[in-house]
Amino acid sequence: QVQLVESGGGLVQTGGSLRLSCAVSGLTVSRYHMGWFHQAPGKERVFIAGISRADGNTYYADSVKGRFTISEDNAKNTLYLEMNSLNAEDTAVYYCAARSGFWSSYHNVWDYWGQGTQVTVSS
Repeated sequence: QVQLVESGGGLVQTGGSLRLSCAVSGLTVSRYHMGWFHQAPGKERVFIAGISRADGNTYYADSVKGRFTISEDNAKNTLYLEMNSLNAEDTAVYYCAARSGFWSSYHNVWDYWGQGTQVTVSS
């Protein structure tokens, strides 16, 4: 079975940093589009960062450009999200996801999801 397991969430101060990990089994990360999404209370799940296999490029939501970095370790079959300069608007549950086929940042079309990890930013 495909499993995506996020870890690394927690409570951080405004301006702080955090690194999330997504350990993947049942599929090879390098063969799938991979992404991070977050969902705040009362809000829709939205795209944060992704790696497209169509062109090999990384993509970021405008709100996190310059602050977040998505990366992968193929040997470990693990996806990462490094988050810097965190602020209260980053508070949300963060999910990693995998998708085959066309690249898309639209959360509804992604195939596999992790359980999520909570990130809370306080001052």
